[in-house]
Amino acid sequence: MTPRETTAGPLSGPVRSSITVPPDSIVGLLGSADENLRVLEELLTADIHVRGNAVTFSGESADVAQAERVVTELVAVISRGQPLNPDAVRRSVAMLTGAADASPAEVLTLDILSRRGKTIRPKTLNQKRYVDAIDAHTIVFGIGPAGTGKTYLAMAKAVAALQAKEVNRIILTRPAVEAGERLGFLPGTLTEKIDPYLRPLYDALHDMMDPTAIPNLLAAGVIEVAPLAFMRGRSLNDAFIILDEAQNTTPEQMKMFLTRLGFGSKMVVTGDVTQVDLPGGAHSGLRAASDILDGIEDIHFSELTSADVVRHRLVSQIVDAYSRHEDQPDLYNRAQRRSSGGRSRR
Repeated sequence: MTPRETTAGPLSGPVRSSITVPPDSIVGLLGSADENLRVLEELLTADIHVRGNAVTFSGESADVAQAERVVTELVAVISRGQPLNPDAVRRSVAMLTGAADASPAEVLTLDILSRRGKTIRPKTLNQKRYVDAIDAHTIVFGIGPAGTGKTYLAMAKAVAALQAKEVNRIILTRPAVEAGERLGFLPGTLTEKIDPYLRPLYDALHDMMDPTAIPNLLAAGVIEVAPLAFMRGRSLNDAFIILDEAQNTTPEQMKMFLTRLGFGSKMVVTGDVTQVDLPGGAHSGLRAASDILDGIEDIHFSELTSADVVRHRLVSQIVDAYSRHEDQPDLYNRAQRRSSGGRSRR
């Protein structure tokens, strides 16, 4: 798809350009009740007009060129069978304005895992880089705020590796920090006590695999979901190993975990260094690892940000708002005092 018509004045003023979209793609480009078109009009500086399957842009040359590139990429996404919605349009515009080498068509159509008509794909450029890093490196750290897909994408890669027989088993682990000394007071067996801290990993598994097969895989040891303490003293060969909530490990625990790596295995470590729950202000093993292991070959650190949040759009705004307050301690402390004062008055 190339520009059909480009006109400009005698000087460097406004230009006008038009491209023809394949007839079977125009409806998907515009969206239901033109919802995608409205997002494009909101985010792009160039004026956009649609008549039939011709899309016309007018404005400054750079703005028109950017609008052409965005629409061309979106049409490529549609042509590869991926439907568009306003969120995908927003992410595509963000990719193209934030990185010269970005291609929304490559990001949004990269299939990781499919089950019952649902396909798991990266939704942002950083997520694609993270997924690519998992393919290219033995140990990958995925660091970022809640909702950036760091654990979910790692789980999808693990299941895909198991299905492709690249590994013989999946091992999922996370520290049960919140349990601490209260663990003995919880009812039930040790497994029942620990289960609430591992529940998010089970939930992700049920999204990606046949739920009826999971108990058999767990019983056979093909999939193992266990607290971090259960990793001590083991050598994990031919496995895809994920450590979740790694910000709640101590440096000693992180070293213990990483040295479990065996032959034919891959490790992904995920966490959010802004949400450390260790008691007594203990130093986070995830933070320590990023300093100690930086520069070692075949270990990769992927950074995800609020721009990569793929939950409700308000989540990324909440993450940014808290970051701004934490960067201004006086303002943050005043907010806490106001909150405390409000509670005391009730």
